Amino acid sequence: MKNYKVIVNGTEYAISIELMNDAEAAAAKTSTPAPAAASAPAAAGEGTEVKAPMQGTILAVNVNQGDSVKKGQVLFILEAMKMENEIIAADDGVITSVCVQKGASVANGTVLCTVK
Repeated sequence: MKNYKVIVNGTEYAISIELMNDAEAAAAKTSTPAPAAASAPAAAGEGTEVKAPMQGTILAVNVNQGDSVKKGQVLFILEAMKMENEIIAADDGVITSVCVQKGASVANGTVLCTVK
């Protein structure tokens, strides 16, 4: 058993890794693990999708599901190329879903939330 320290998005985790023998490794390759609920993306709600305009990291999530927003309101702060970019509401509406959380890495076009 080997112990390691891993830092993910600024949070430190202690992990232990055990070396498997060949039979254990073969059995692990043939079994299909159940998907982790925490890693599943949030389902998009009804309405207009607000998408990431570029690849980056979410520094701030300023809205929650059910919040009313006004046109021009800052919904998210996205860091890309060492610059903070404000993701704003295009129209007035209500947030029907928030699909990302603070610290998430997103690709260009990733749905951040939906507004109806």
